[in-house]
Amino acid sequence: MSKETKKLPDVKVFGKWQSAGIEANDPGLKRYISTRPILLPHTSGRHEHGRFRKSTINIVERLIDDMMRPGVAGGAKARATNIVKNAMDIIAIRTKKNPIEILVRAIENAAPAEDVTKHLTTTPRRLMNASPTS
Repeated sequence: MSKETKKLPDVKVFGKWQSAGIEANDPGLKRYISTRPILLPHTSGRHEHGRFRKSTINIVERLIDDMMRPGVAGGAKARATNIVKNAMDIIAIRTKKNPIEILVRAIENAAPAEDVTKHLTTTPRRLMNASPTS
């Protein structure tokens, strides 16, 4: 069966939002933000034994995992999943856009913009935060 005739099922996160066509625009974050289609964001920790395997997990599941901190949803994956799902419903209603795309753009906006500069020829290169106007 060729790739053209093989049709993959339309997998949406929580059965509502398409994540296949969303990509990060920032080249520094592109390999760390995964929007791999997944129905239920729960991989049961299969990523923890390999180096940089966390970057292959869907970004929605990483948000859910970060929600499981001490507090309201501490250690309760189902509760954290419901919190994220309800928040995405609210975002979709208010903005009329895909909440996964809004999540990816928010992560890109929150990341520091860094630039490497070289002052004169004798000093080493320095990493500095670049302002949006420069």
